[in-house]
Amino acid sequence: MHIDPAKFPCLSAILVSCAVGMLIIMLIPQERKRLMKQVSVFFSGITLLLTLYVFFAYDKGMGGLQFVENVQWIPSLGINYFNAVDGFSAPNLLLTGIVFFTGVLTMWELETRVKEYFALYFLLVTGVFGLFMSMDLFFIFVWYDVSLFPMYLLIAVWGTTRKEYGAMKLTLYLLAGSALILPAIIFLWAKSGLNTFSFVSLMQPGLFSPGAQKFAFLLLFLGFGILAGVWPLHTWSPVGHVAAPTGVSMVHAGVLMKIGAFGVIRVAIMLCPVGWIYWAQLMAVLAATGIIYGALAGLRQTDLKYVIGYSSVSHMGVVGLGLSTVTVEGLNGAVFQMFAHGVMTALLFSSVGYIYDRTHTKLIPELGGLSRIMPVASAFFIVAAFAGMGVPGLANFWGELLVFIAAFRTYPVLGVIAVLALVVTALFMLRVVQRTFYGPENERYARLPDMSLSLGIPRIILAGVLLILGLYPSFLFDVIRTASVPFMSGLLR
Repeated sequence: MHIDPAKFPCLSAILVSCAVGMLIIMLIPQERKRLMKQVSVFFSGITLLLTLYVFFAYDKGMGGLQFVENVQWIPSLGINYFNAVDGFSAPNLLLTGIVFFTGVLTMWELETRVKEYFALYFLLVTGVFGLFMSMDLFFIFVWYDVSLFPMYLLIAVWGTTRKEYGAMKLTLYLLAGSALILPAIIFLWAKSGLNTFSFVSLMQPGLFSPGAQKFAFLLLFLGFGILAGVWPLHTWSPVGHVAAPTGVSMVHAGVLMKIGAFGVIRVAIMLCPVGWIYWAQLMAVLAATGIIYGALAGLRQTDLKYVIGYSSVSHMGVVGLGLSTVTVEGLNGAVFQMFAHGVMTALLFSSVGYIYDRTHTKLIPELGGLSRIMPVASAFFIVAAFAGMGVPGLANFWGELLVFIAAFRTYPVLGVIAVLALVVTALFMLRVVQRTFYGPENERYARLPDMSLSLGIPRIILAGVLLILGLYPSFLFDVIRTASVPFMSGLLR
């Protein structure tokens, strides 16, 4: 069946699929746990198919905004239900679809309060999808908050290590970011004099004075940067990673942190380019510091989830470094890295979740020789770890390569420091692999079952994406360039 993107509201269909799935789950009797999981797989599968369609149907030759849906909502305030995708948002929608679907499959063995978990999970992802597709600043803020509030309950109820503390710290930090974003959005709305929150209308060249752009950019960068794990506003992130249940950790690291980086690109950079150029050096210093800090802190961790949490801070620093270069290469590399890191961390957390469910420990010293006991489960973690090291042939290599090329040209000293820090990251990931999956076996785990094919499906999908993009990065780069090249051409003209 052919879908005409000009007539069929593909983007709204993604949101409706999430909302309908959530409502059906809430109506299913509490004891029908298997049915709830089947419904969750079905509707998350629909969203994945829709995001795949949007990504591959996006016309790279035409570029610009596509799949546009624009309906007036509150005309007196200039608020519209305005959805569209471009070369920056299409990859992030696909990333969310992949992580959402695999996250649902990963939690197939959940038995505790299944209805509430999946209902909140669907609500969380609805907010993420909405933010990536919205072109109205008011709705961007609304979707941002919708994506945050379910996190508290998902961690506090179904989490593990210090879950109440982790949930509260995450919520307070991200609400602080929200408190910076809202006044910046209202400031831009008032300063424009256009009585509209439309992103397209507010992108007019010269609409905002240089002083206004510098002020708004700083607020937006700090507000969205908290969610992106920008140092030193990152401390909620490793704690939240460790406390969250496996599926939530996958969305948390794989997608939620990308909301922060995407918000910096979509709102701060594209509406306040003068502010971007003015604050670029500060962005570079914070990003390089985050890369170094994440690497050194990860080196000292003994909990597998903390290792992944601090490596995420380091890898998101790579995204920030790419954005700080104010170059096409840096922008392309940052968006590619967002996608690759999202898939890689989802695979790491999914693999750790399986190991924890069997061994009931995430502590590296208590594990050992797992590659002989659980060769399949171990293989998935090792593939993701190699991707995190930037091994050629896996997706993360390409994003890091472009970012470091841009960084060496723009900030040579910071570029060298960042590369050295990532060498440290590679060393501690190798150390984790050696101590967890090789060496002496722990006799307590000698008879544990390896991962079955059915439970391996979400991990196979994630590993496959890393491999495909590692071998054919143009799948993603060709889409990203349709947004980055025209924007930078207009900026540097």
